[in-house]
Amino acid sequence: MIPQDQGSGGMAAGLKGSQSAGPSVARGRALSLEGLAVTHGPPPVVAQLPRVGIVILNCNGRHHLAGCFDSIQAMTYPMDRVDVWLVDNASDDGSVEEMRTRYGWVHLEQNPRNVGFSAGCNQGAALAARAEVLVFLNNDIRVEPNFLTELVAPIVRREATCTAGKMLAWDGQRIDSAGGGMNFHGIGLQLGYQEAPQPVFDLPRRTLFACGGAMAIDAKVFAAVGGFDEEYFAYYEDVDLGWRLWLAGQHVHYTPKAVCYHHHSSTSKRFPPETLRLLQVRNPVYSCFKNYDDANLARCLPAILALAQRRAHLVSGLVDTSAFRIENARPGEPSLPAGAQPGSWRSRLAAKLMGEERLSKLRSESPADLSLSRLGLADWIGAQDLLGRMDHWMARRAKVQSMRRRADQDILPLFLKPLWCVEGDASYRDLQRHMVRILGIDAMFENLTIEGHDPR
Repeated sequence: MIPQDQGSGGMAAGLKGSQSAGPSVARGRALSLEGLAVTHGPPPVVAQLPRVGIVILNCNGRHHLAGCFDSIQAMTYPMDRVDVWLVDNASDDGSVEEMRTRYGWVHLEQNPRNVGFSAGCNQGAALAARAEVLVFLNNDIRVEPNFLTELVAPIVRREATCTAGKMLAWDGQRIDSAGGGMNFHGIGLQLGYQEAPQPVFDLPRRTLFACGGAMAIDAKVFAAVGGFDEEYFAYYEDVDLGWRLWLAGQHVHYTPKAVCYHHHSSTSKRFPPETLRLLQVRNPVYSCFKNYDDANLARCLPAILALAQRRAHLVSGLVDTSAFRIENARPGEPSLPAGAQPGSWRSRLAAKLMGEERLSKLRSESPADLSLSRLGLADWIGAQDLLGRMDHWMARRAKVQSMRRRADQDILPLFLKPLWCVEGDASYRDLQRHMVRILGIDAMFENLTIEGHDPR
């Protein structure tokens, strides 16, 4: 149990009273980023800087290592207070040899298999046992010299227990992440993604979550809320962690002076698309199921599952459903062979050649198999991972809800784009529009959408 606005004995215990309430928006007033702004204090003196454990995961990312670790070596933070851990997820591209040869000062932990981002980060956090503050970085990140000092400063000043840095594209010409939000069914967004840097992205503010590629968190708070959820494997584990932190009474701040540069999704591109699709569809549903309060879960879950079903259909490859329509079938006829239309020469020939005995046997057999896309099946499996293990997920939900110290109404403004529609298909957009209205989700998020275009 985590006391509200305290870190269970961590560095950030007893946050400033002016920060104790969650974000709120008066009804009738539009949400703005300025309304979520916070005032950060002056840089901490060197004597106040905590011992930091930096955890970096790697899976066949040898080509990124020099950019990342050379920039860490060039930081202005006192390196006698920094322990760096590389958790390697079964690389076979020479990454381990590269680290041993060029970066012997980095602690190296090798896994015999890819355990995923969530479990790997938790593993690194446990290894960095001396750390007061944990920092998680992607291996395809390079940091500015003052990055670490700026990232941990709000935690040192007890303004927040978790912070997010400003992530730019590798060439610095576009924003990669300036804090995060999500839509009502859990699909996360990185504010400013692919936009040119501008003053609005230099505003320190509350954020729903810190991107797991460049974040800091009080080590004791991280342990108290359970770290990253290892059942996610990868994707949206940072959204879930941020949501749980707010629910438990903590604060997450976007810290724009902590600047780093990112090669976006360079590791994930190496995996089969259906394996990534399953995680990206399933994990947001997990987050919503665990973190919404009872009333809001009852309101949102039907829409979440309906939209997931519709997305699965859109990528299933099932275009013609006429073979399933009873109005196209004749009593006593078997299911048509794949590709045969009712009344076609193929179906008539099959009936004539097979005879009544064969037809009778076919009537007792399953319909002909259809070819469905692996992406559509990934969506379906993702939903079943929740629906087929309801006892398990009810227990997981109960554990999260037992930490609740903040009401949903104080967290919802952090979503930023709660009604963002992620598909361009007209039928999908119609479905979301009607579900949102019928279930009262539009009222739930009244005046809680920031202005501007939808995320890219």
